Amino acid sequence: MTRINPEEYADDHRVSFLLTEWKRLVHAETDARELLEVDPSMKELAEKEIVDIEEQKEALLKQMEQIIGNPEEREWPNEIVLEVRAGVGGDEAALFAEELAAMYMKFAQIRGWRTKTLHESRADLGGIKEIQIEIKGEGVFKELQFETGVHRVQRVPATEKQGRIHTSTASVAIMPLYKRIKIDVPLTDIEVETSRSGGAGGQNVNKVETAVRLIHKPTGIDVRAQSERTQLKNREIAMTLLLSRLQQMKDEEEDRKRAAHRKAQVGTGDRSEKIRTYNYPQDRITDHRVKESWSNIEKILNGGLAPILEALHKGGEGEGELAEED
Repeated sequence: MTRINPEEYADDHRVSFLLTEWKRLVHAETDARELLEVDPSMKELAEKEIVDIEEQKEALLKQMEQIIGNPEEREWPNEIVLEVRAGVGGDEAALFAEELAAMYMKFAQIRGWRTKTLHESRADLGGIKEIQIEIKGEGVFKELQFETGVHRVQRVPATEKQGRIHTSTASVAIMPLYKRIKIDVPLTDIEVETSRSGGAGGQNVNKVETAVRLIHKPTGIDVRAQSERTQLKNREIAMTLLLSRLQQMKDEEEDRKRAAHRKAQVGTGDRSEKIRTYNYPQDRITDHRVKESWSNIEKILNGGLAPILEALHKGGEGEGELAEED
C-alpha cells in the first residue's frame, strides 16, 4: 500500500490535529539530527530521541491513513448548487444561459436527482441573467464537478437578418454543499485548569475547585465555566462552549474558501476562458480540455450529457492545453 503524504491533507479537518502533531515531530527530528552532527558526545541521546520520534510519527501516520482511507472510496457531497450566469453576448448570452440551465435540470431528472431553483434573474428580452439551482442526489458532485467554467456558443441568432454567426458565453459554477462538520477534538489538545469559583454561591463555592477553564492548544482558544456547583457540570458547559467556538471558526473558514472557490470558478465570462464550445452550424460540441467533440447538440442540450461527462472523468481534470477553435 502506498503511504500517504500528510502534507497533501493540510485542509482535511478529519486529520488536522494529527497533522499538527506530525509537523511538530518532523521539526523535532530535524533538531535531533542536527545535534547528532554538531555534538558527537550527544550521539546516544540523540539517536534514542530519533528512534522515539520515528515511532511516534509512524503511529500518527497510521491513524491518518485509517481516517483518510482510500481516496477512491472517499465520500462525495450529494448536494450542490449549480450556478449559470450569462456572459458575453447580450440577449443571445441570456438565451444560451437558460438553455444550459435547462440541460442540467433535464440531466438531473434523467439521473433521478431532485432540483430546486433557489434564485433566478431573468433578462428583459428572454433568457436568464443568472440562476442558482440546488441539486440533490447520489453522486451529483462527483458527476458534475468538471462542468465548472465558461461555455461558448456559436450560432446565428433568430434576430440576425444577415445570417452572421454570433459568439456568446455563459459561466457555470458547481459548488458542493457539505453537511455541517462535527468537530472532534482529541483530549490531548485540551489543557484543563480548575480553580475556586468567585462570587456568591454558598459557603461551598469558595472552598472547592469547581470553576473550569479549557484551553485548546492548537488554536489558543480558551473558555471558562463556573456557574454550576460541581466541577463536572462546569466542565460539560465549558466543553460545549469550546466546541461551539471551534465549529464557528471552522464554518467561517469554509465560507471564506467557498467564496474564493466560487470567484475562481465563475471567472469573467470572457470568450477566451472557454472550456467547451457549442457550434450550431457544424452541429458539434467540443470540450477543449479533453480535445473531443460530439455531434447532435439538440440531444445533448436535452439532457444527453453522459458521454461528455464520461470522457472528462476518463481524462482526469482535463488539464491539457486548450484546443483551438475559431
